[in-house]
Order: sequence, then structure tokens, then C-alpha cells
Amino acid sequence: MKNKEIILGISIGLVASAIGLTLSLLFFGSGDSISNSLHIALAQGVFTKLVSIGALLNLGAFFLYLNTNKESRAKGVLIATIIVALITIIIRFF
Repeated sequence: MKNKEIILGISIGLVASAIGLTLSLLFFGSGDSISNSLHIALAQGVFTKLVSIGALLNLGAFFLYLNTNKESRAKGVLIATIIVALITIIIRFF
């Protein structure tokens, strides 16, 4: 039961990061479409910054689960945030 809650939190955290990345590409991207903004962000080297901005949605999910006493899901969202941070570091420096 607890493992399912953690896995659900991880998946919610990853989906929230993907939605946040899409929203940051829409707001801060300089292209005509999302894919064009993505290509421009990769070419200019600002993709990792947009991923970091997109991960801010995990903050809301984390505190929502803490306030509703669903600590296992909050732990999963925290794990997803760490995964996104590690992927961002790998993309940035390698």
C-alpha cells in the first residue's frame, strides 16, 4: 500500500514537471510553437533553466500532500523532484 502511494507521488511529480516545462516553454519561449521554442531553448542553452522553472509545480503538489496528511505521496513527489534535478545536472554538464 505504501509503495503504491510513493509510486503514485513519483508519477504525479514527473507529470507536474512535464506540465511545468510545457508552461515555461509557452510563457518564456521565443518560438511560434512549443516544439520550436524547445529547439530554440536547446540551441541557446537555456533548456535546463526552463526545466528547473517547470519543476516548481512540484512544490505545490508536495505541500498539498503534506497538508492532507499523505506523506507517502509527498515523499514520491520529492523523489520525482530529485530525479528531475539529477537529469537537469546531467544535461547541463555532460
